[in-house]
Parts: sequence; C-alpha cells; structure tokens
Amino acid sequence: MSAPINLNKVKKERNRASRKARADENAVKFGQSKPQKDVIKARLEQISRNLEAHKRDT
Repeated sequence: MSAPINLNKVKKERNRASRKARADENAVKFGQSKPQKDVIKARLEQISRNLEAHKRDT
C-alpha cells in the first residue's frame, strides 16, 4: 500500500503552478519590470535635457 496523499497540498501546489504560469505569461505580455522602466525614463529625461540645452535661441 502506498502512503496517503494530502489532497489539500496537491491542490495548493497545482494552484501555485497555475499562478506562476499566468505570471510568466503576463511578464512576457506586458514587458519590462519597474526598475527597467525607471532606467529608461531617466535616460529619456537626460536626452531631453541635453537636447534642450543645445537648442539655438532664435
């Protein structure tokens, strides 16, 4: 006879795997993490300031 299986643990593990799979799909679908977005935003602001500083007064 095999050891008894705790069905609650099986159910919880299945739910964890499902949530993990959905999170991975969303990560691919929605792109970058917040730190990556912050780096890009800072770089764009730097470029904008640099461009603004080099404009001619007319």
